[in-house]
Amino acid sequence: MRYFIKFAYNGKNYFGYQIQPNAVSVQETLEKALSLLMKQTVEIVGAGRTDSGVHAKEMFAHFDYDGEIDVPVLVKKLNSFLPKDIVIYDFIKVHDEAHARFDATKRTYEYYIHTFKDAFISDLSWYHYQQLDVDQMNAACQILFEYIDFECFSKVNTDVHTFNCKIYEAHWQQKGNELIFTISADRFLRNMVRAIVGTMVTIGLGKISLNDFRSIIESKNRSKAGFSVPAHGLYLVKVAYPYIGSGQ
Repeated sequence: MRYFIKFAYNGKNYFGYQIQPNAVSVQETLEKALSLLMKQTVEIVGAGRTDSGVHAKEMFAHFDYDGEIDVPVLVKKLNSFLPKDIVIYDFIKVHDEAHARFDATKRTYEYYIHTFKDAFISDLSWYHYQQLDVDQMNAACQILFEYIDFECFSKVNTDVHTFNCKIYEAHWQQKGNELIFTISADRFLRNMVRAIVGTMVTIGLGKISLNDFRSIIESKNRSKAGFSVPAHGLYLVKVAYPYIGSGQ
């Protein structure tokens, strides 16, 4: 039988979600714990791969297990066994062909910036003290909806077959000293969100115009876009599936 596991993690101590040689990953940590508690080798397939230092408030993965799972018991045992920066929320029985990565219809990320020095969130949000024009940054968000090819925001030498992404939502919100960027799409390219945020910060600083932003997208050239903001401010916050209520 196939199960989805719903979980979250603080990415500070991990070299990304996906298993890496000679580095600690979320996937490896979770697979080892599941295999030990379920007394068989368990391999999980995630909804995507987050880069080193990126967090997830909601993540899904699937795995196969020959038997029924006592969900409350396994959730409690796994949370007791796993390190404090990974938390399990639920196990969901799905159909045998369900796929955590390919069946996801929408993913949502948030990027957090704090504009006044804060001793308690320095690992969870990017500190940027310079004044930003949030209205201009939101105007840039509207431009994103005009395009589907975002090669200019993709990590170079990536192995994807298409740079097309359908963006459903993109906006900035100011809450006191906190600035939050939210973006939803059917898929994301590697480094895409961090490159978009970095380019929009450049707009917010008045260093490039909205017309420049259009030209960057149309150039399909990563070197023309802005810098990539630090990973520790980025969160995967929602993954939607047609057959799971949560995440819709």
